[in-house]
Amino acid sequence: MKLGIKEIEAIIPHRHPFLLIDFIEDYEPGSFAIGYKCVTFHEDFFRGHFPQEPVMPGVLTVEALAQVGAVAILSKEENRGKTAFFGGINKCRFKRKIVPGDRVRLETRIIKQKGPIGVGEAVATVDGELAVSAELTFIVASES
Repeated sequence: MKLGIKEIEAIIPHRHPFLLIDFIEDYEPGSFAIGYKCVTFHEDFFRGHFPQEPVMPGVLTVEALAQVGAVAILSKEENRGKTAFFGGINKCRFKRKIVPGDRVRLETRIIKQKGPIGVGEAVATVDGELAVSAELTFIVASES
């Protein structure tokens, strides 16, 4: 099932300039989501990171992976209208720079969940080459 920006915004609360995924290629509520970020030179963060050698900040790549995971979790009927917050980031590794022109594939698979707390295995790749991997802990909560 493919999702565009409008459908993504109906599931997660993030908005421009902090919505870091352009579309979801496939997902299964509560199980996984695969999305993409098409990185352009016009990204706000490139003005300062770094002007002479633009590199997408690693923490923003981790955030993009978390947003893809949030689509998987918050698309479950019982989680609609809720927010997924970070509970932790473990085993995070940065293997490749992400630069303007890259089309980043973001995949997060939910590997365990007990109540509102869960863990996702997240991998970002560019042209099949590993860029970032991490284990993301999340907490699902109502916004109020």
